[in-house]
Amino acid sequence: MKILERIREDVANARLHDPAGRGDLEIAIVYSGLHAIWAYRIFHRMWQKPALRFFARLGAQITRWLTGIEIHPGATIGRRFFIDHGMGVVIGETTEIGDDVMLYHGVTLGGRSLSKGKRHPTIGNRVQVGCGAAILGPVVIGDDCAVGANAVVVQDAPPKSILIGIPAEVRSQSTGQDLNLVDPAEYIDPAIYI
Repeated sequence: MKILERIREDVANARLHDPAGRGDLEIAIVYSGLHAIWAYRIFHRMWQKPALRFFARLGAQITRWLTGIEIHPGATIGRRFFIDHGMGVVIGETTEIGDDVMLYHGVTLGGRSLSKGKRHPTIGNRVQVGCGAAILGPVVIGDDCAVGANAVVVQDAPPKSILIGIPAEVRSQSTGQDLNLVDPAEYIDPAIYI
């Protein structure tokens, strides 16, 4: 996809997700979430070349200072990704994000360990993550899930789930049935959230 086509797609997607957007020019100029995504794409390409990794990280850090959004250039992000408001969003290095995902401000897609390898979440397609939510560790969030504001997710969630609470309870969107796969008492220790 050509650069201008991708920019038009991003602006149209922002307009779709934010009823406050009054026009394409305004969205392109003042939406820090879009600026962070556009910068991420440049630095992600640089990250693919080991000789440029330092410059990719430096560029990502400068983008963080300018937008308040930290996206590691090693993360993998799909199309039509939108960050609403954006301040305080953190996306870790091994995070994988599908298409048509929307994050609100203060979301953390982070790790729970210091091990090398996959330590950040995998987010499916068409997932919405509410403000202040944290999805921690190499968990998999299925397609069409919704993560509530301030939820702390530390377990996998099947497609079409709703995740709410600390630690997050996993419920079916259609039936409301509890889908928790682990005993939440395992995750009460606050040290794992650091």
